[in-house]
Amino acid sequence: MIIDLDKVILVMELVGAAVFAVSGAALGMKKNMDIFGICILGLSTAVGGGVIRDVILGDCPPAMFTDPKYAVVGLITCILLFIPNMRTRILNMDSLMLLADSFGLGIFTATGTLKAIQVDDANMFLAVFIGVITGVGGGLLRDMMASVPPYIFTKHIYAMASVVGAATMYLLYQVSDVYTATFASVVITSGIRVLASTFDWNLPKIGIDDDKNSTGKKTK
Repeated sequence: MIIDLDKVILVMELVGAAVFAVSGAALGMKKNMDIFGICILGLSTAVGGGVIRDVILGDCPPAMFTDPKYAVVGLITCILLFIPNMRTRILNMDSLMLLADSFGLGIFTATGTLKAIQVDDANMFLAVFIGVITGVGGGLLRDMMASVPPYIFTKHIYAMASVVGAATMYLLYQVSDVYTATFASVVITSGIRVLASTFDWNLPKIGIDDDKNSTGKKTK
């Protein structure tokens, strides 16, 4: 049996878009936004990374507008959250949401990196940057629009998982086929994301007391 990787990626991207939309809509509800604000926040989370990717690569209008299936899935997901029973069921599926979010991050990272690789004169820096911004850009927009510290800067190894996955995609693409590179990238990105969330892995932080200056002395 031959697996059509393109169809598998499409399904996983749609699932990832739906889960990203849930995270945006849920934050909008916590911020007491109305239905319009919640849908915009959810939609931005679902497709924001792809829009940023296309703008940077000069692919305009962005794919969101020429092929709006991801936007439609995101909007439908947001609207479904206004049904009380549906909202309770979806928001309580923590393990399933984590897995879907992780695979969404992995898929968007891999496909974003692949699109950058196919650009003329693409190098590793461009490929990894575009892959990461595709994976985490929507969440970054969500947090900025909701006026909260971006999740990717404060908790768990999220963006770094995307960096590793994008680098894997680029390097393997040079020495193997696109299917192997994509599969490895998705597995590595998703695996790091799941492990980081499960075991509460975080990058090192440096806390500076408000009453001390950069030299470590207390201010007067």
